[in-house]
Amino acid sequence: MALLTAEEYKQSLRDGRTVYYRGELVNDVTTHPVIGLAVEHAAIDYRMAHDENESSLAVVNDDNGRYSRYYKIPRTPEDLLKRGALIERATTLGGTLVVLIKEIGTDALFALHLIAAHMDRSHGTNYLPRVEQFYAHCRDNDLAIAVAQTDVKGDRGKGPSGQNHPDYYVRVTAQDADGITLSGAKIHTSVSTNAHEIIVLPTRNFSAGEESYAIACAVPANAPGLTMLASGYGRGGNEFEHPISAHHKMMETLTVFENVKVPWDRVFLNGEVEMAGPLAKTFVEFHRFTAVSYKLPLVDLFVGASHLMAEFNGILKAGHVRDKLAKLISYAQICRGMAREAAREAKTIDQIAVPNAELINIAKLYFATNYHQALAWVQDIAGGLLVTGPSQEDLKDERLSALIEKYLGAAEISAENRLRLMNLIAEITATDFAGYQAVLAIHAEGSIEAEKMTIWRQHDIAPSVNYAKQLAGIKND
Repeated sequence: MALLTAEEYKQSLRDGRTVYYRGELVNDVTTHPVIGLAVEHAAIDYRMAHDENESSLAVVNDDNGRYSRYYKIPRTPEDLLKRGALIERATTLGGTLVVLIKEIGTDALFALHLIAAHMDRSHGTNYLPRVEQFYAHCRDNDLAIAVAQTDVKGDRGKGPSGQNHPDYYVRVTAQDADGITLSGAKIHTSVSTNAHEIIVLPTRNFSAGEESYAIACAVPANAPGLTMLASGYGRGGNEFEHPISAHHKMMETLTVFENVKVPWDRVFLNGEVEMAGPLAKTFVEFHRFTAVSYKLPLVDLFVGASHLMAEFNGILKAGHVRDKLAKLISYAQICRGMAREAAREAKTIDQIAVPNAELINIAKLYFATNYHQALAWVQDIAGGLLVTGPSQEDLKDERLSALIEKYLGAAEISAENRLRLMNLIAEITATDFAGYQAVLAIHAEGSIEAEKMTIWRQHDIAPSVNYAKQLAGIKND
């Protein structure tokens, strides 16, 4: 068992994987000018484990040895709280961008433990030993894991069997004594370019006749027949104008499976259509806890950057500014409080603590539906210099920098510092990176409508209805 160093992690990615970026084959993801940023960003998790100031949070030492806390199977609410704290801290070090290199994969592993245990009891299968073996392999080798869940879907008004061709959903095309063969494609596969393993999960419920699509398994990132088309969105920039994205990046891919062979010991669901939906849902509930945990540094930055900008602009005492700051603080703290309460109110199933589904979906819904209003408050406090300020090149010119300092500096605030703060706020509210975060707010970890439906299904409405009947004088039949 070993905790990889950042350099060992990077070296391990030079394994012949097939990754394309903007039409070109990437020979080494660690040195690529864009994907290399994502590799360095992901290395935060590995550096934390060897940092004396971070390792007490990032590493556990128990009967299984010394390993990354991400792999700690949560048994108690306290385990979930520590997991949430680790995700929040890693994202803070990541400049508000989630690292995700172990978070999402372990979310999937926890869900697989639960569903495999259930299937082995109810269906007489033997999936749990496979899940446990794969989990131990990843934990003991300190691996990075991506999750390929969202199928490309084709015509979304039709199920997989009604499409123009059968590979809009990943499916099993053959199986023999050695294992299965996969074909199809998944989209939005985060951190896949720089993960070691990719866990394939179903994205929805399936029906009788769709058994070949009810598949869960694990595939090495360098498996023959696996091709990753990395998103070309966002390219970073200079540190002055892009203080976050110059250093931090996460890649997503269109992940294509062309006759990919998977041995049986890596197959965790195979044709049990009635369990595809529950597996997808169980994964999402763990992942939404991860989601709200990693949103917290971003909403904290909304508060801190807005307060500092109000100071720089001399408007901190203005009533409307304090009103917006109070609302931003409330937004951040409600998200934080709901995430922690979802951990404290966890349900224990098969000795695994599962975040309270109703509460974590409310937290995610609250974050997503209030996100753009929060952006508006931050932008209103900051002002138009977010998009009209001078450039780094202007500041480097001796004559122009003097003009900038004269007209944009203040008594105690240099023009450069004021512009640096403006550029930081622009990154989180107005630039490519801000657009990326805004789309994540709405679509990542499930849609707003999916969250609403989960809340509606999870809430025990009977006590409220009975209370209304009691006060109205309505007797139960």
